[in-house]
Amino acid sequence: MKALLKILSCVALAIILPADSVWAFSPARITQSGPGARIAGIDISRWQHPGDASIDFQRMYSAGVRFVMIKGADAQTSADAMARKYLLIDRKAAQRAQLYTGFYYYAYLPDSSDSTFIVKDAQAQAQKVIWRIGEMGGYNRRDLPVALDLENNCQRTDGHGTCLKYMARANVTLWAKSWLQSVSDKTGRKPIFYSYPQFLENAMAGDLALRQYPLWMARYSLDPALTTSQPNAKSIGCYAHPWSNANCTAQWQFWQYTSCGIAGKYGVPGNRVDLNVFAGSSAKFLALIRGTWAPEAVDSLPQNEATTMQLVSQIVGTTNDPLILTVDVLRPDGTPVVTGGVTFKSLDPSLPIGSQNSVRSATGRWTITVKGMLAGNYLGLIEYQDPSGTHAGNTFPLQFQVAQGEALPTPTINPTLKPTKSKAPPVDSCAGQIRN
Repeated sequence: MKALLKILSCVALAIILPADSVWAFSPARITQSGPGARIAGIDISRWQHPGDASIDFQRMYSAGVRFVMIKGADAQTSADAMARKYLLIDRKAAQRAQLYTGFYYYAYLPDSSDSTFIVKDAQAQAQKVIWRIGEMGGYNRRDLPVALDLENNCQRTDGHGTCLKYMARANVTLWAKSWLQSVSDKTGRKPIFYSYPQFLENAMAGDLALRQYPLWMARYSLDPALTTSQPNAKSIGCYAHPWSNANCTAQWQFWQYTSCGIAGKYGVPGNRVDLNVFAGSSAKFLALIRGTWAPEAVDSLPQNEATTMQLVSQIVGTTNDPLILTVDVLRPDGTPVVTGGVTFKSLDPSLPIGSQNSVRSATGRWTITVKGMLAGNYLGLIEYQDPSGTHAGNTFPLQFQVAQGEALPTPTINPTLKPTKSKAPPVDSCAGQIRN
């Protein structure tokens, strides 16, 4: 009789709960219909929404997929705004289609070799992610832990994508551990770490403390359906990093095995999509989502929060040299702002500037390079603006003098015509990859 009453109460609960309630579709076992009889997953970003097209998550579920990782945040302001837009749409739609969801944060490292500053930057970027989770209402019973996407150890660029300086292995590891620990402490769940084996081996130190965090490994051109395929193996030997095992395997939980999945098969607009598998059983998968986290008021995203600005350094040359400004923008508690950008503006119409480039060199820190300046006494403003509305805008007055530089030699033009180069044949970026 008790058993019958329990069944009837469960049926009643399923009828009462709304269709999009995470409690309404909590299966005891997750179908392992992916390659190698593993749980199948997909990861998506703005690129799976060409022309703002929607993803058919019901079709994705019908194709055997059981989890989807969504790009949900980025260290760069413009990319972060786009990631936020689709995270809020896709997470809700995917969970309604009975999929488990997670989101990943794409990180950039700070331009510093000071360990205190590196930890401070990691904690600020972690705060950005905590606010994003809080904005979603916290973790529910369909949410996987957030993932840190760290696959670039460049700490300084020229503003056009060329790396000028790479971070030391110990500092990359310090930054990653600080970010992971901050998110873990706040949410009570171990965040996932995403990267590829070459990066893990060559850009990070062998700190075994990282093994407590689930590894999401990207390794293509190996078929996960074959029991002999090991994503950590080289042609000879294996990659050595904190998640490596003595037998040349690795302690991975998720394997992104191709970037060339057949998108339409899974209800995704476009031509291709990343495919993944989970390493273990249903019970092991469900263990990752154990426990929810509800944000408190302090975890809510600020609105128009007051800011202060500090001029870290200033290099003023002649008319032949650029003006270089390094600026910090801080929150009321002294931690860096997590979004926005800065520019320089001349207040004297008779002294315009030629061009400027503002590069984020760390969280809340920007380096502005201004070229094409005339000789004269400049009065200007450094302006901080945050399109997201998280932090309030601010200005910093600046006065300096630019001296006239020596006349530069006129460049000579070589009239010799160069031979026309024939176009290289298109490269198949999916060559050698699995196309499921």
